[in-house]
Amino acid sequence: MYVVVPFYNEAAGMRATLDALAGQSDPAFTLILVDNASSDHGADVASEFARQHPEMMMEVIVEPTMGTGAAADTGFRYAIGRGASHIARTDADCLPQRDWVRNLKRAFQDDGLEFVAGKIKPRTDDIPLTRFDRLVIPLLLWVAERFGRLHRLGRQFRYPYILAAGNNLAITAELYQRAGGFPRTSIEQVHEDRELSERVRTLTSRGGVRADVVVANSTRRAKRYGYLRTALWYIAHCWRPVEVDVR
Repeated sequence: MYVVVPFYNEAAGMRATLDALAGQSDPAFTLILVDNASSDHGADVASEFARQHPEMMMEVIVEPTMGTGAAADTGFRYAIGRGASHIARTDADCLPQRDWVRNLKRAFQDDGLEFVAGKIKPRTDDIPLTRFDRLVIPLLLWVAERFGRLHRLGRQFRYPYILAAGNNLAITAELYQRAGGFPRTSIEQVHEDRELSERVRTLTSRGGVRADVVVANSTRRAKRYGYLRTALWYIAHCWRPVEVDVR
C-alpha cells in the first residue's frame, strides 16, 4: 500500500502527522509526501523526518501547481507509476489512528472494497475543544452526510452516498484511473474528494465506509469560520471564505 500526504505551508504542524504515520501498527506501506509549492520550510521538515526514519519507505516530491486536487492527483499517479495497487490519502494536519493502515488493508482484503471512506473525529491536541465543540462537530458531520444522502441521488449511482473526506480515504489503483483521478483543481473551485467519490459511485458497487478507519482532523478551519459557515462551505459552497488555507 502507498499513502499520499499533500502539504502546503504545514511546517509548523506536520511533524505530528508524520509521527502518527511512523507509529502505525502495520508499517508495510510507502509514504509519498507532496509539497504543493510551499513557501515555508515544510520540505525541510519532511526531509529531516525521512533522515530520522530510515526504516520507512518514503519519498518527497513536488507539485508546483497550486491546489489540493492537483497535489493529491500527482501523488496518486506517482504511486501508481511505482507499482502501487492500493493508495490511501490523509492530510498534513491530521492524525491517523495507530491501526489506520492495518484496517484499510482489511477493508480491501477482507471486505473486498475498491473504495474506502473512513470516519473523522476532531483533534484535541492542537486546539482546545469545549464541550460545545465536542457536541456540535459530530452533529455537523451527521448533517453533511444526511444532506448528501437526500440530494445526491440518481440511477447512475451503484451504492448510496457516503461522506468521503480527502483526509481519510483509499482506493485501488485500477479504480482511481478508471474514475479519472482527483480533479486537478483548487478547493476554492471543487471539493476534489467529493468529485472523486461521486465518480466512483457510478463505476462500482464495492465502495463503503469503515468505522474502524479513523483519522483525527484539525478544527482550525471551523474555528476560524464558525460552524455555520463551515457547514455552508463544505456542503454546497453556499458561503465562500476569504482565506481557505487557514494556518
